[in-house]
Amino acid sequence: MLVLNRKDIVSTFSTNGIKRHLAVDTLGFPFFTHCTKANLSDDKGLIEMLTKNIGYFQSKPVNTPKITILLDHGYHTEYLREELEKVYPQIMTKIRFELSAKPSKQEKKDQGKSGFVPVAARWVIERSNAWMERCKILVKNFERTLANATAKVNLCLIRLMVKRLAAPSKMSNGFYKKPTVFRLRLSAIKCVPY
Repeated sequence: MLVLNRKDIVSTFSTNGIKRHLAVDTLGFPFFTHCTKANLSDDKGLIEMLTKNIGYFQSKPVNTPKITILLDHGYHTEYLREELEKVYPQIMTKIRFELSAKPSKQEKKDQGKSGFVPVAARWVIERSNAWMERCKILVKNFERTLANATAKVNLCLIRLMVKRLAAPSKMSNGFYKKPTVFRLRLSAIKCVPY
């Protein structure tokens, strides 16, 4: 499952006119990232991101399950289908769009909740956005090009992935295991046995 969301970090942080589009998998690891101008619509930003990475979808076999792209209500699925089929006609045999359910005020009231209520699959992207917002390098955007802004987002997400993958895990007795150290052997370099 691929979870997509538009992310305008313009709201609370002083970024100058960019939108950061982020696609993550169900674990919250980044799948695709893309930065666009802030005056570009969410649909067009998503189309740009998927078009830039169309090779991934072209190499995916048809007989495998479709990738589910979970969208919020800021996207228009029919428009996305039409535009993506212009770029790659067989893309809808490999992906499907799904709008995430948004709880109404009455449903929240019936559950005794108010304010922000995490939606079942939507919390994955919200968590990834929160991780990304904690990167100090992304608080302000002083980049002159969108490519540099995208590179900063990618650096932040690489750091987050390394931290999550290398984190020591807790054993059942409450102690932490020593992190596993991998030693690489390269055939081009003369290696000394460990």
